[in-house]
Amino acid sequence: MSQSAVPGRDTVYVFLGRTAGGRPAAARRLLRRAGGTLLGRAEAEIRVGRDVAGRPIVDTGDAVELPVSVSHAGGVVVVAARLAGGVGVDVERRRDLPAVALARRWYAPQEAAWLGERPADQRAEAFLSLWTAKEAVGKVLGRGLRDGGLRRPMPVPGEPAGELLRPLPGGGGLRVGHPRLAGAGPLDPARDGLVLAGELVLAVAVDGPADGVELVVD
Repeated sequence: MSQSAVPGRDTVYVFLGRTAGGRPAAARRLLRRAGGTLLGRAEAEIRVGRDVAGRPIVDTGDAVELPVSVSHAGGVVVVAARLAGGVGVDVERRRDLPAVALARRWYAPQEAAWLGERPADQRAEAFLSLWTAKEAVGKVLGRGLRDGGLRRPMPVPGEPAGELLRPLPGGGGLRVGHPRLAGAGPLDPARDGLVLAGELVLAVAVDGPADGVELVVD
């Protein structure tokens, strides 16, 4: 599918694809696509590598570097890219887990209390929404979940309604949100069955305000 960046808009582009052929190859494919889309160059001209800390690098060899982030989950690879500043992405498969017990162990008390107040059938997704938000923010900061990242406070998922990228409590310019993937269709005929977009929890974080998020299914 042809895709080009919209001039004058600070848009975060999120590319989703299958990992058939191996994670590294799938990630490189989407990183090149992201570079071609946002840098306005042929994908053959896009270079993909890693910095000294192991973070992905996308550039054209002429000092123009594109901020990117990569995440994987059960048959799916996700790449986020943004011209105007830092970006982070994290994805998890929806699944059953002891959400309240894990939240009490890993999250700040107020987040664990909020999660415990959710209906029982919503707690696993609530836990994963907070987890992916923390991971995505940690990638923007360049330190993942180190230095107390699991205790870093996140905005309550889905509140306020209608605002996708919400500021973190305490300011600092970071924002995070959860683009909805339901209805995007099948992504990968994985070994354990068809992976549907609605089975994924996806978080995107940015440094500073952004105009929106564009989802592209590869």
